[in-house]
Amino acid sequence: MNLEELQVYQKAMDIGEQIWKIVIQWDYFSKDTVGKQLVKAIDSVAANLSEGFGRYFYKEEKQFCYYSRGSLFESKTWITKAHNRNLIEDVIFENMVKEINRIGVKLNNYINSIGKKKDKQYNDSEANDDGAE
Repeated sequence: MNLEELQVYQKAMDIGEQIWKIVIQWDYFSKDTVGKQLVKAIDSVAANLSEGFGRYFYKEEKQFCYYSRGSLFESKTWITKAHNRNLIEDVIFENMVKEINRIGVKLNNYINSIGKKKDKQYNDSEANDDGAE
């Protein structure tokens, strides 16, 4: 499996683009304060998934997924602040929060699968090794 096939990565990329399209329309002050923080946080979700996916050891991959989850929660805070400051409409806010929650579930499921899939790959490769050199 490659990174682009991961649903959690795809969804993280999608929501990042959606938020960018919203923030880019704000006035300078709103973009410079809440907007930059929100975009950086939401973009970090996919970026940390990418970095973790590229790591050799599964514990490192998990650690970057934890960073990704932290960025997801941070994004939720910034979206809430944007909504409270009338920068995001109610319907868009509610949809974004729902999507963030769905991504959170997928991310937790992915985190829980990491050690298991790596161990299975290792065991499968050992089973296929006939010892001949």
